[in-house]
Amino acid sequence: MATDHTKLLCFWLSFSISFIFIKLAQADNYIVQMDLSAMPKAFSGWQSWYVATLASSSANLEAKTRNSIFEFCTPSPSPAIFLEQKDGDSVVDYIKSNSDPKASIDFKITSLGTKPSPIVAISSSRGPSRSCPSVLKPAIMASGDLVLGAWPPNVGVARLNEDLVFSNFNLISGTSMACPHVSGVAALLKATYPDWSLAAIRSALMSTSNTIDNTGSPIKGMGANLRAARPLDMGAGHNNPNKALHPGLMYDVTVEDYLNLLCALKFTAQQIKIITKSSPNNCSNPSLDLNYPSFIAYFNDKNAKSSSRTVKEFQRTMTYVGEGSSTYIATVTPIKGVKVTVEPDKLVFMAKNEKKIFKLSIERPSQTAEAVSFGHLTWEVIGGKHVVKSPIVATSYSLET
Repeated sequence: MATDHTKLLCFWLSFSISFIFIKLAQADNYIVQMDLSAMPKAFSGWQSWYVATLASSSANLEAKTRNSIFEFCTPSPSPAIFLEQKDGDSVVDYIKSNSDPKASIDFKITSLGTKPSPIVAISSSRGPSRSCPSVLKPAIMASGDLVLGAWPPNVGVARLNEDLVFSNFNLISGTSMACPHVSGVAALLKATYPDWSLAAIRSALMSTSNTIDNTGSPIKGMGANLRAARPLDMGAGHNNPNKALHPGLMYDVTVEDYLNLLCALKFTAQQIKIITKSSPNNCSNPSLDLNYPSFIAYFNDKNAKSSSRTVKEFQRTMTYVGEGSSTYIATVTPIKGVKVTVEPDKLVFMAKNEKKIFKLSIERPSQTAEAVSFGHLTWEVIGGKHVVKSPIVATSYSLET
């Protein structure tokens, strides 16, 4: 989840409000006297005095982290506006410099061009996965923060005192908002390429996603001083529907691959039967190395010597979905303290649907203070525009409970 909506106000009403500020004894707290003349009669029972705490330099908000109340914006029991640090400071400065400060709230305004965007929401679920550590979590990032959408008219969106407020629309944040965005793109890809498997569609989405925001910098995450988001924060990146239409190469997965993964995860024959709705295989070839468009390696051997190095190996099969013949060259972004090797580093395809296998190895000290190191493997076609990108993660995290 990522799309930035920091200019969006948390309102459920559709009328304008005017108010004045009256300074209280507490620092930067103000009574707001509302002009209720424009309010519908349904709200006539509201009191005309409210307390507004404005974000000032003394408030416990850090603008540089974007870990602000927007992320937790919920319907207010009264008309309210939620301000970021810098905006709150401006309001406080205005109040202090005017003997009769006044302001107004305007509704139904959409602000565009917020920068930087997208940003990984602080509530977005991070990796690694406890249930399947060998598969990078999350897979991909999509808009899911304060999404305005249709809402059942018989389900309340807010509570005012003891009464529910109903609306045809609501603002919701979470995976349940990001998932429909990705699902819609997946449906469009399936309509365009009916013969693609679900794994192929996932590969197209992941390998063409964006890791750069609209300022030309790496996508950042809320918290920790807005540092660059890691694959454990955003997966492969923010989905790009247009690029996903022409991925060039893809990582496909067969039913047998999934069965081998379940076997390697120690699922019983009965559990596998319940999941697959069919008789399980004999688990003669269990493998955690799924043909997935990402790589995550764990270096957490507590008994290893501090001077030793460990190598983790992966094997992937690429399927060519372009036209004619193409040659792809592999490059890996430098990762401090980590050596990544790709063999072969050149794949030559002569026809559509041709498959090629490559191996990737990640070498790192068995013990290191660096909890997470990451980079990317990129396959770029010679003389063309196709770029197939996969995140690489080396971590010392231990998922033991």
